[in-house]
Amino acid sequence: MHFANQVTKVLGLIIFLIYVLSHFFDLTKFVTGSVVVAGSLALIFQHIIRDYIMGLTYLFERQIHLGDYVIINGNRQGKIEEISMRYLKIRQYDGYLYTVSYSSITELQNGNRGKRRVNESLVLNYRQNPDRAFKVMEEVAQICNEKYGEYLLKDENGIPLESFKFNQITELNVDFRGHRYSISGLVNEADFVEAGKKVRYELAMAAYKSDLMMSESLSTIQ
Repeated sequence: MHFANQVTKVLGLIIFLIYVLSHFFDLTKFVTGSVVVAGSLALIFQHIIRDYIMGLTYLFERQIHLGDYVIINGNRQGKIEEISMRYLKIRQYDGYLYTVSYSSITELQNGNRGKRRVNESLVLNYRQNPDRAFKVMEEVAQICNEKYGEYLLKDENGIPLESFKFNQITELNVDFRGHRYSISGLVNEADFVEAGKKVRYELAMAAYKSDLMMSESLSTIQ
């Protein structure tokens, strides 16, 4: 919608300028010159134009959505955090935000087509002993598999494609408050919301029972 609005405004402005200038110049010569200028600009900005065309293709074909987990060109993977007409922004497991233009995408694998990956996390204080946190999170993943295995996406033999698992520390020093410990699992799309609620509950209960040190606000640290 944003792109359509911008295109409409630009086309309207161009038509208005042509109408005004037609009163002062020979319209045939003006249009011919405009075509030459437009062709030159197209050559100069061909990469940008290609980004827009590829972006329209991805969006109209609904190949990607916000929150999808994707692998780009076989070496970049993470969660899509922003979609624009020219580029994608994905949050990698190491915490870095990676920006990739559509024209540079040669291969895109989407892990969320017809299925969803629950990815919930705790941000624990940097003073928290990681060894203890790892043990608690591993137990939470095991509990989730035992209690909520029905939500997991399974193959034709009834075997989960990706069980709930602890991904260890997925981001360091989150907003200067602590480290992120996450758990993920591949679930049926229809069960995504409910499965997320259950995993969050287990994480909260584990943090309470194990007395894990949660991250502090900046005002508290100061």
